[in-house]
Amino acid sequence: MSAASFASTGGPPAIPHLDVDPFAIGFFADPFPTHDVLRDAGPVVYLDKWNVYGVARYAEVHAVLNDPMTFCSSRGVGLSDFKKEKPWRPPSLILEADPPAHTRTRAVLSRVLSPTVMKQVRDRFAAAAEERVDLLLEKRSFDAIADLAEAYPLSIFPDALGLRPEGREHLIPYASLVFNAFGPPNQLRQEAIERSAPHQAYIAEQCQRENLAPGGFGACIHARVDEGEITATEAPLLVRSLLSAGLDTTVNGIGAAVYCLARFPDQWQRLRDDPTLARNAFEEAVRFESPVQTFFRTTTREVELGGAVIGEGEKVLMFLGAANRDPRRWDKPDTYDITRRTSGHVGFGSGIHMCVGQLVARLEGEVMLSALARRIAKIEITGEPKRRFNNTLRGLDSLPVTITPA
Repeated sequence: MSAASFASTGGPPAIPHLDVDPFAIGFFADPFPTHDVLRDAGPVVYLDKWNVYGVARYAEVHAVLNDPMTFCSSRGVGLSDFKKEKPWRPPSLILEADPPAHTRTRAVLSRVLSPTVMKQVRDRFAAAAEERVDLLLEKRSFDAIADLAEAYPLSIFPDALGLRPEGREHLIPYASLVFNAFGPPNQLRQEAIERSAPHQAYIAEQCQRENLAPGGFGACIHARVDEGEITATEAPLLVRSLLSAGLDTTVNGIGAAVYCLARFPDQWQRLRDDPTLARNAFEEAVRFESPVQTFFRTTTREVELGGAVIGEGEKVLMFLGAANRDPRRWDKPDTYDITRRTSGHVGFGSGIHMCVGQLVARLEGEVMLSALARRIAKIEITGEPKRRFNNTLRGLDSLPVTITPA
């Protein structure tokens, strides 16, 4: 229904139509001014460029995330509607599924990555963080993305998962491909899919039971087949979910945290004075930078949202990054403050589809920032940071820094 027809019937208020492309490079480079426009235009907007509805205020984003029966994921959490077109890969049993199917597979992953399991691996993850800081202190000057944000998760997570040592260079490009594919058919998506064959082949092979080391997260997922909780066909797809969810959120989250702490030395000093703030410094970076910027849902029925009526089968684009800086929800939203109460941010989503790798990301973020805070006096940005453009993720490609030991 067009905005004009709303106005003429004297029904719900007209939905503002905006000429905004949230998948353009210019937007990725600096999304914040457009986030203001999107939030101020109204609780629900219509984006003519891609014929989708958009929500950028916290209240509406939170509402959509927490009503999975009305705003479904099984028709794809990207722009393409799986009811109308074939997905580029077999859909995720976690991200692209609705209850009750989602409930069953999600329960398996939740047990494999439970808080109890995180406690068991904590010392191993913390020791790997200390080793990484040893290496960085030897270098003094390095790229905080390649040598820290990527190198640390890659040094620990694939082992915890039980992956073979060879071929791990495919992991980050694969995660980047998955998140580019949620976007529209633009150059980023086309190029990612064109280059994807070797990454996809590696991932498919690694997720098979015989290729995973015993005792790792991957083997634990396959063990659930023997218990009759999942099928032998589902198990590799669940391992696959872990491969993209467990790395990208962590890499971009740690990158965001280091970038924030280097830009705001007063917050770095606060963290040094009290390293127990490490967990919160990581959470606040996830709120402030929102490594996952957007996700789509599809309406399963006509629904009223923020006073606007949206028909069945419509794509709704949630701006998680805009919600995380909505002044209606946060005090001084554009300030990075590691003592802020961050609970409720939607950087990992919300509701039943909350990021399945969040506990791993939080553990890695916390132990890494805590190790840095105890042993490094100063982090200085010594070169031009470069963005890595992606249809869904916000992160840096490069961040040259120099550190001073404590």
